Amino acid sequence: MADTRQSLLLRAQAGDEGAWNDLAVLYRPLIVSWLRRQPVPAGEVDDLVQEILLSVVQSLPSFSHSGRVGAFRSWMRTIARNRACDFWKGRGRQAVAGGGAPDVLRRLEDPDSDLNRSWDEEHDRYVMRCLLDLMELEFEPGTVQAFRRVALEGAGAAEAARELGLSVGAVYAAKSRVLRRLRQAAEGLLEEIG
Repeated sequence: MADTRQSLLLRAQAGDEGAWNDLAVLYRPLIVSWLRRQPVPAGEVDDLVQEILLSVVQSLPSFSHSGRVGAFRSWMRTIARNRACDFWKGRGRQAVAGGGAPDVLRRLEDPDSDLNRSWDEEHDRYVMRCLLDLMELEFEPGTVQAFRRVALEGAGAAEAARELGLSVGAVYAAKSRVLRRLRQAAEGLLEEIG
């Protein structure tokens, strides 16, 4: 993903082709994993992922973040769910799913179903992992390690400093720099990172 100081979501909404590509690379594995739980036949997963991403590309310029927690995640899930429902309602799906298409449709249409909960539960963890991988490309390894130890693993600054051979001040600075960059990169994709 390209190094930028502006949110990926904002760049994509503005029509930045590189941001569109980055968004597709970011979300493709999450969508594939979600579709495999339905169970979409392996030979049709890529086509359905393409349909979902095309819908995202077409709709993203008009997306307006409501400010509510999970707004973008819910918007993405709605698009994925609608395209999956269209897929399962298509001709011949009863036979492909061994008669299970009505059950899959029921689960997709129920906001509290396991499929919809799994999207919500996995989205933020998945996107955060991807963004942290991006941070490893932007920062020195010790900087990201210090952030991980203090911000994610709960280690004290002195403990992390000893482990990484850094000063306590360097650990605090690393945490601050990575956190600031994560907030910029995740703006609109994830809720407040803190």
